[in-house]
Amino acid sequence: MSTLSGVAKKSHRSWLSPSAWHLRTRLVLVAMALLVAICAAVGVVSYASMDMVFNKQLDRQLEQASSRATSFGRPPSNFPSSPSGRPDPLEARGQAAGTLNARIDGTTVINPGVIEASGKRAELTADDKQILLSLPRDNRPVDRSLSYGDYRLVAVETAGDVIVTGLPLADKQSAEASLVWTMVLVSLGGLAVIGLAGTVIIRRTMRPLEQLSEVATKVSRLPLDAGEVALAVRVPPSAAHPGTEVGSVGHALNQMLNNVSSALEARQESETKVRQFVADASHELRTPLTAIRGYTELLSMTENFTDDGRKSLARVRSQSERMTTLVEDLLLLARLDEGQALKITDVDLTQLVIETVSDEKIMAPDQIWQLQLPDEPVTVRGDVTQLHQVLANLLSNARKHTDAGTTVVTSVMLSADGSPVVTVTDNGPGIPEDFQGRIFSRFARADAARSGSEGTSGLGLSIVESIVEAHGGSVHVASRPGGTEFTLRFPVVATEQKLRTQQGDSPSS
Repeated sequence: MSTLSGVAKKSHRSWLSPSAWHLRTRLVLVAMALLVAICAAVGVVSYASMDMVFNKQLDRQLEQASSRATSFGRPPSNFPSSPSGRPDPLEARGQAAGTLNARIDGTTVINPGVIEASGKRAELTADDKQILLSLPRDNRPVDRSLSYGDYRLVAVETAGDVIVTGLPLADKQSAEASLVWTMVLVSLGGLAVIGLAGTVIIRRTMRPLEQLSEVATKVSRLPLDAGEVALAVRVPPSAAHPGTEVGSVGHALNQMLNNVSSALEARQESETKVRQFVADASHELRTPLTAIRGYTELLSMTENFTDDGRKSLARVRSQSERMTTLVEDLLLLARLDEGQALKITDVDLTQLVIETVSDEKIMAPDQIWQLQLPDEPVTVRGDVTQLHQVLANLLSNARKHTDAGTTVVTSVMLSADGSPVVTVTDNGPGIPEDFQGRIFSRFARADAARSGSEGTSGLGLSIVESIVEAHGGSVHVASRPGGTEFTLRFPVVATEQKLRTQQGDSPSS
């Protein structure tokens, strides 16, 4: 029969999902993104502004150079009108190195040249001449790429021809490239400094939140459901100052923990009183119940009763025995709640299962009792009396809540990690799903669901859980229509203890 098992799935934070990032990471990235945007905006505006300034400066220089070339290249009235006889505008005074001049007559480019850094004249190529011929002749500066580099050119019409003047863009482009690199390097440096400083500052700022998280995590791991709980964890005063937003949260968390601690102390005090009352009452009830049973047996042996009288006396005796069993169960639970020390020995779990199943087989011969045992004995460390009661309660539970002919299989095995495991499985009607969550609660009954004829006190499975947990183990139930399985898991017995047990069981030579 299959069992119900759950495996906790580990959650991995996906770096592709920003919602899974730490808050400090998002704050640093947002700050960096804003800084990048600001640097980019400042860079674009600065570059555009400097480009306008350089263009205006270059246009003034170009206008002056064009004016010198045009004035020098315009011939006097006694000069011939032929373009070849007019002065070369490149020879005008004041023209700087890199200046370009040419005269255009119709579709002919005359005297095109560039002043080199050495002061010599350099001729233009045929492609450059075609570019000069295509220039607009409206006195507006334009940028063109020539064989000598990028130039800003202007064509000015004079008497009968056009004089082209140009200045190189190399100085402007160099200045702008320097500006871009300066802004990029400064921005990268600023980003690095802001990133490191921001990370440190944000980490220090977020430290109180981390302390709150640590406190909440520690509290979440405390066993608050039962027993005495020492809720001493608090948010440190540095993170619980109500004057700040985070401090207000820390202060509120401390107040909540104080309230929870007070409630837990009150609950523990109440539970202690109830347990003490149950233990005292159970102990006190044992004497009158023993007296009732003794007197009923005495009366049955010494007095003559009618048939109805004998039935009534038998009823009193059976109810007193049932009450005695209930009192013993309550007293055992009270002792387990108090953490009473167990009589720990090495227990042969296999032999204990065989003996317990044999007892139940005699009490319920109508059920089919089966065993599934390993080849080697399985040993646990525990109290043999209490472990016997655990097995007896589980088998008794199967006997009382299933019909005749039901198969009950008890198996002993070792799990993959070496821990001893005992299962009690039956093919009865099963346990309702809504009842399985509270089946180990005290006084929990589901007689209507499992068709047995014997009533129960509802303490048997609660005793099973308490004893198994006192031994460091666990108990689970898995049920569906047509089958129920109870699984007991015990801690692994150390190898040294196994060897001592085997040596103690072997005969001495």
